[in-house]
Amino acid sequence: MKTTPEHDKRIAKMTFASVYPHYVTKVEGKSRTKEELHQVIEWLTGFDGKKLQKLIDEKVTFETFFDEAKLNPNAHLITGVICGYRIEEIENPLTKKARYLDKLIDELAKGRKMEKILRQ
Repeated sequence: MKTTPEHDKRIAKMTFASVYPHYVTKVEGKSRTKEELHQVIEWLTGFDGKKLQKLIDEKVTFETFFDEAKLNPNAHLITGVICGYRIEEIENPLTKKARYLDKLIDELAKGRKMEKILRQ
């Protein structure tokens, strides 16, 4: 399934702060912790808790969020389907990064072991 330019633009302009509470709710609802969520986000982006909070407070867009991120070199190992899209087939780099994050959070919420989520 190919993403549309409208879909890609919507992701780029969405603020990380608007989605973050949903990530927390999703993982905590499945007996995982906010600390584990932060560990997953830090693995993917390089953002520690302090930097993450700063980005949330500044209400940065996903575009800015991922522009500032130092993507983990093993991020390409994140594969599969998320939100109806096969990650490996997503052509837009920003959309792909956002779906990497969605996939990791989904795996965390589904109870996958942390070493598997972090592709170690």
